Amino acid sequence: MKKIKLAGIGCGGRTRTYLSLAKERMSEYFDIVAAADPIIKRAEWLKEFSTVDDFKVFDSDKALLAEDKLADVVIIGTQDDYHVEPCIAAMKKGYDVLLEKPISPSLKEIILLEKEAKRLGRKVLICHVLRYSPFYRKVKEIVDSGVLGEIRSLNATEGVGPFHFSHSYVRGHWSVKEKSTPIIIAKSCHDMDIISWLIGEKCVSASSCGSLSYFNKEHAPEGAPKRCLDGCPHGPNCFFNAANYMFSQRPWLQYIFDKEGEAVAKGSKATDNEVREWLKVSPWGRCVFGGCDNNVPDHQTAQFEFEKGKTATFTVTAFDSGRNIEIYGTKGSLKGGHTLKHQADTGADIIVMDHFSGNKTMHKVNINAGGYDGHGGGDHGLVSNLYNEMTKENPDDMSSSISQSIESHIMGFAAEESRMTGKTVVIENFLKKL
Repeated sequence: MKKIKLAGIGCGGRTRTYLSLAKERMSEYFDIVAAADPIIKRAEWLKEFSTVDDFKVFDSDKALLAEDKLADVVIIGTQDDYHVEPCIAAMKKGYDVLLEKPISPSLKEIILLEKEAKRLGRKVLICHVLRYSPFYRKVKEIVDSGVLGEIRSLNATEGVGPFHFSHSYVRGHWSVKEKSTPIIIAKSCHDMDIISWLIGEKCVSASSCGSLSYFNKEHAPEGAPKRCLDGCPHGPNCFFNAANYMFSQRPWLQYIFDKEGEAVAKGSKATDNEVREWLKVSPWGRCVFGGCDNNVPDHQTAQFEFEKGKTATFTVTAFDSGRNIEIYGTKGSLKGGHTLKHQADTGADIIVMDHFSGNKTMHKVNINAGGYDGHGGGDHGLVSNLYNEMTKENPDDMSSSISQSIESHIMGFAAEESRMTGKTVVIENFLKKL
């Protein structure tokens, strides 16, 4: 068996996660040989995952791609708006690509990239990690078994969680729509992909509504400052206090605070005082009620219609945690996910009910196959399947190829168009306007 050589472009959380799993759990399949990031230290930190003596570090994707071909597959984990350019350059150099989702904030760019991948005959696998999680693979197995009959409707929800939402979509990189990607794409293209995968038909129309209703000045506590550490009257008792958040969610800190990332790479942590000093000037130290310039909705609901009349609804919200799914078929129904797992006294992850007999079948996901860690085991599942995916002869045979992923991105962009215009979007007409 020939090992696949991996290189990373953009050395933030996602690339680091995949390369660490490649080393820790799949080292017999991969050699990690190079990394590039404008913050050179981030690329250097990935040396700890390397399995070769001559690991190469670059300060940009252009510098890495200017070299003779160094690897078989490049992992692109840059920010959303800088996926397409390095991906096309890598393909032209002869690399296959593992590309972080979402593909791009621009649907035009996504369509262009898919055409380029076909023209060049390269493999582009999109990181729709939920497809590789034990939970959703079990749901897919149940759907494909026919026990539900024909699917007529599906309902899915994603609770981002108040802490995660405030971190990423109020204070963080995805808080301003014009500077990033709509939340239904940035956060929920996973869910769009799962819906498309399970329904198995092209979407023909989308409608959506949602707004920013809570994380704004109207809900600021009396006397709240612009920054949490500037004398907030609620201080550490505030649910969204920046210091509380960063210290309670310490594993995330290394991805946004370089001193913490450097310390973690050396087996330690930044001091508490260093973190507090950073919060005084960092975007993550701002008050979530009026101290930020966020404008993305904190809740959004979308409805989709498919070719043969199937329908699906989806809600993304800051005010719940975890994912849930309900599928209604002609023979039975399925319910599963976070609520069933953690709030119902069943011990099951999925329940299937037969319409005619009334019998219930309980399914428990095999925790040893990934459980609920790392996108429900999806991070591990993706890396575990990466070798097989990248050695398939036909790029379209990959489980989450770019050609398959386009459909779910179209759904998300159409839903956002509907939210902004207040009108139902007919997909065929929507694509003609691009």
